[in-house]
Formats: sequence, structure tokens, C-alpha cells
Amino acid sequence: MKLTVRDAAGLLGVSEKTIYRWLKQNAIPAYRINEQYRFNRAELLEWATAHKIAISPKVFEETEGSSLPVPSLSQSLKEGGVYYRVEGSSKSEVLRSVVETMHLPEGVDKEYLYSVLMAREGLGSTAIGDGIAIPHARSPIVHPVAHPMVSLCFLEKPVEYGALDGKLVYALFVVVSPTVRAHLHVLARLAYCLREPEFQAILQRRGLRDELSEAIRKVESALDSSSTGVSS
Repeated sequence: MKLTVRDAAGLLGVSEKTIYRWLKQNAIPAYRINEQYRFNRAELLEWATAHKIAISPKVFEETEGSSLPVPSLSQSLKEGGVYYRVEGSSKSEVLRSVVETMHLPEGVDKEYLYSVLMAREGLGSTAIGDGIAIPHARSPIVHPVAHPMVSLCFLEKPVEYGALDGKLVYALFVVVSPTVRAHLHVLARLAYCLREPEFQAILQRRGLRDELSEAIRKVESALDSSSTGVSS
């Protein structure tokens, strides 16, 4: 789906005037189609996360679009797992180690997953600042997984990842989704969690799996209550 300027403004909780200012500065990812600007939802969410721009709770209503529920971020993390001391001295080495470390379902080609993760990095770094990166495929639907998976990988040594803030990356949230809708849902929730100081603090000290899961559940519970309030 290509979002309009009005859609983008609503998703980011800013005025249309602000969107046009960012467009004039070439600061926001957009496409010019028939003399009108259009935005890709996934790219916009990634951009907002990297620039620490708050996302409106409305985004969760907009990405539902189906009677089938999408798993929570905490469920997706349980599916994907948390891994510590993942080795590698460069982006490519780290991603190779990550793919080998992840417990992927039977049928997922690890070599292909590695190639699409690297291809996505070739379009622009998925590092979002503060030592965090969110590697994922450009087209999430290619993966034969039943549910979205988020694998949190803490690195043995921080690596250069091309982050806007220049900081080395020490943790990667690797997103593997069966559909674009699931990918958007997970990405939006992850962006929300990464804004929370308590969750950031647990990440920085490489917290335990149970701590991380509980922190995510708390954020999601508050988010769900907020979303319910928005839609009422």
C-alpha cells in the first residue's frame, strides 16, 4: 500500500506541513507518482524508528486489516529466541553467524535468508541508532514460516553497521515474517518498545530472556490499552 502525505502525517503524528518540509529536505523516504508523493509503510516505520520519531497508536489499527490475529511482539520473540555472544567482526560476518545461530523452522533456507538480509543492507543500513539494528528481508513474504519470528542477538563484540549516530551495533533484532502485514505489525511494536527507557536499559546490560519478555509484555499491555482508547 502506498500512503499519501495525509496518511504519513497521521501515522507519524505530525502535520502535513512537517511532512512537506521533510520532503523538501529529502529527509524522508518517498516516491513521486503522477506528481504526487507516496510512501511505503515499512520504509516509513523504519525511518521513524531510526530518527526516534514517535509513531501514532493508529498504526496498529491500520495494519490489522484481517480477521486473523497477528502474534504479539513477545510471542514473536519467544518464537525467534534470544541469543548471547554471537560472533563476528563485520556486518557480513555477524549476519552469517546470526543466521547459523537462529533456530529456524524446517524449510527455511539459511543461505537464502543470509543473502536477502545482506541484499536489504545493500539498500541502506538497518541500524537505527543506540547500538541497535533490525535486519530483515525487503520482501518478508518470501519466508516459509507459520508465524513472525523475532530473534534478538547480542554480539560478542560491537561492530560497525553504518548507523546514523555513528555508534557500533551490539544487538540485532532479526525479523522473519510470513507476510507483509505480519512484518509491519512486528516492526511497529518493536519501534514502540525501543522508545521505552526501561526496555532500553535491559537491552544495554544484555538482560535475561525473562526480563526482556516481561518488559515487552508491559509495553504491549500499555499500548493495547492506548490503542483501544484511540479506536473508541
